[in-house]
Amino acid sequence: MCDRATTLLPETKLLSAPERWTKSCVHEECTLHQLSPYIGKIKSSIAGDLIKTYSKPGDLAVDPFAGAGTIPLEAALQGRRAFAADISPYAKILSLAKLFPPPSLKRALEMAEDAVAKSEALPIPDLRTVPSWVRQFFHPKTLREALNFATIARQSENDFLMACFLGILHHQRPGFLSFPSSHLVPYLRDKKYPREHFPEMYAYRALKPRLLAKVRRSFKRFNPAGSTIGEFTLGSVQQLELPKRFDALITSPPYMNALDYGRDNRLRLWFIDETLAERVDNDVTQRRQAFVDAISSLARKVESGLRRRGYCVFVVGEELADRQESHPSEVVVRTFEYSAPSLKLKQILTDNIPDIRRTRRECRGVKTEHFLVFQRN
Repeated sequence: MCDRATTLLPETKLLSAPERWTKSCVHEECTLHQLSPYIGKIKSSIAGDLIKTYSKPGDLAVDPFAGAGTIPLEAALQGRRAFAADISPYAKILSLAKLFPPPSLKRALEMAEDAVAKSEALPIPDLRTVPSWVRQFFHPKTLREALNFATIARQSENDFLMACFLGILHHQRPGFLSFPSSHLVPYLRDKKYPREHFPEMYAYRALKPRLLAKVRRSFKRFNPAGSTIGEFTLGSVQQLELPKRFDALITSPPYMNALDYGRDNRLRLWFIDETLAERVDNDVTQRRQAFVDAISSLARKVESGLRRRGYCVFVVGEELADRQESHPSEVVVRTFEYSAPSLKLKQILTDNIPDIRRTRRECRGVKTEHFLVFQRN
């Protein structure tokens, strides 16, 4: 892939990504990053370094493909103003939860207690109205509690509590609500954990203690001192209105032809809105032309709004197959040459990544990321 990267622009400086990006940051990062999993999310250590290198304190940093909200949160933690956007309602919840968390752990726990109390006062839901594919993940009593809590969280538009709830929705560990299942992409693990051998994993799991524990974990490495300056917009890049002027754009577009964000988040999407699991998808990941159209639209907006000497950084997943569709980095570079001529490609960082870090295990194609660094003349 390094050889392929050099063909993007022969004079572009090609560098290897820092060694520290290969190391785990789970035990060091702000625990708000761990509110809920998101397929294809960028590591917080990488996002933090990009923010630090290509923007300054007080700058307005834009991420139009916010996903899990990792880049906007790192921008806020480092004293930048954040403008985030995404087409996914799940991304909206996570981004707003991270940009605007409760002012203290005490307040967060009070909010959680109040929301649970309100959910317990609701009528008992009829599980016959719930799709069978959803019911198979939960003990009936756990599912009733989850349904009522989601109803309260949606009504109050409490993104932080909804994000905590979605974060404990499914996994095989005792602190989660579901029967044994995968953590990221929802599928049952009943073959590895058969009911007859692991009956405790199929017992009722109470929502309240697990939610409160999740809230406490979220504040473990997070100091809410100070106010966050941020904004989120729900919608596609083509419809997005960026700020009139901004200092940096740092983003990780969806992996073209590699991920299915609707399918991979289907259980969490269903609890956000019962219709979302069937109708929300990101066309950018499915069709090359949709990816090209999205990048073209964004390039024109960057050309118009990025301040002089400002940086635009794309984190782009590449495939190994020698096909036209397998090199979205080239799509980005050529599109910016045409639609944003005042931006010049200054360097390309390459980072070889294992599937387990950024993609589904069966998605074997995405092996490398390119960090494309543009600067406005």
